[in-house]
Amino acid sequence: MEVNNTRTWTSDTISIGALDANAIKVIAIIAMIVDHTAIWLVAKGTTLDIVIHTFGRLAAPIMCYLIAEGYHYTSNLKKYKKRLFVFAIISHFPFVLFLGLEWWQGTSVIWSLLMGLVALGISKREDIPLALKITLVSVCCLLAYNADWNYIAVLWVLFFGIFRGNFKMQMTSYATIGTVFYIIPGIVSMGFDSIFRFGIFLVIPLLALYNGERGKKSKLIQWTFYVFYPAHLIILYLFRHVIFG
Repeated sequence: MEVNNTRTWTSDTISIGALDANAIKVIAIIAMIVDHTAIWLVAKGTTLDIVIHTFGRLAAPIMCYLIAEGYHYTSNLKKYKKRLFVFAIISHFPFVLFLGLEWWQGTSVIWSLLMGLVALGISKREDIPLALKITLVSVCCLLAYNADWNYIAVLWVLFFGIFRGNFKMQMTSYATIGTVFYIIPGIVSMGFDSIFRFGIFLVIPLLALYNGERGKKSKLIQWTFYVFYPAHLIILYLFRHVIFG
């Protein structure tokens, strides 16, 4: 995720400025590790399972937010998309292997993030009519339908980018999308077992602490998340199905 070291805040923006992009990226990584490990080690439906998956809801929204920030600051959007595409392909088989899916049954959140980036780029094009923009963004949502966090991630990236600089509108659109497309369907289909989905709201106070700065600039840090995502799935797969299988 590409994030520059400056940010302009409007009067509607709420920020205490305690965390830079590297810090919230680390939080996302920890949340992801814990969440995915719990799939294997923690009995489903237990209190511990609910608590862990509630914390795990931090990961995807943070990634979506950083993708939107990266769009604003990247000097080469084509290269940014290409990098996400490559790691979406690399991450596909570790994802389906770990979750025990057939190769065609789903793919990782990296693909959803890529579609979100593409949708955001489309929305910013001044040479595309509004009706065509809506159509193309809808296509991005459809292309992400079978991916982890599917069109929800696409819409989050899109609206984080559209309302960038207006924290209140970013969080309002984020909460609305999450409630309508994630929490309510969960309640309808799973009842109380979906309570962990409310964990997406934990992201709001966390992002309020974001100061808009990248933090320490390093190629190692820049590539950590891209490499980490497929790597941690492979490691968890080996532990779950090979070493302790």
